[in-house]
Amino acid sequence: MIRNYLAGLLCLTLLGLVAAPMDAAAQQKTTKQCNDEYAANKAAIQASGKKKADFVAECKAGQSTSTTGQAAAPASGATAPKTTTTTPAPTPAPAPPKTGQSTTALAAGQFATEGQAKTHCPGGTVVWANLDSKIYHFSTSKDYGNTKHGAYMCEKDTAGAGFRAAKNEKHP
Repeated sequence: MIRNYLAGLLCLTLLGLVAAPMDAAAQQKTTKQCNDEYAANKAAIQASGKKKADFVAECKAGQSTSTTGQAAAPASGATAPKTTTTTPAPTPAPAPPKTGQSTTALAAGQFATEGQAKTHCPGGTVVWANLDSKIYHFSTSKDYGNTKHGAYMCEKDTAGAGFRAAKNEKHP
């Protein structure tokens, strides 16, 4: 009787040792699965500032990722189980700022979005003002909307705020 009990216990132990690596392997996702998950939550992931490559790398590594872009730490050194939930999409928020755009408070006449600036100066030229260098760029420039600290402004308001046009650009 004790021999049967020990044999059964040994079998269960061996089964547990074999099943544990299979469980960890089953939790890791393929690149396609991670790309699909990214596509389903793209807006929220981008709004958090996470790049697609970072998200996919975390996903493939088996790290649990949230829509805020923060990876959840696995409990007790083990890989956290992946769960996929489908929740209704939240009401869309305003478009996130372009790459590198500051989210700090803006002065009067400075706008977070191009649309806001166009509404403020209909018929006028909207420019991207680099708040650090006090230089503004036209929409034909590669720097338009892409400097670290900037805002959209009406060109007519830039001189009064101490900005000047970039020397290498022509008025559109």
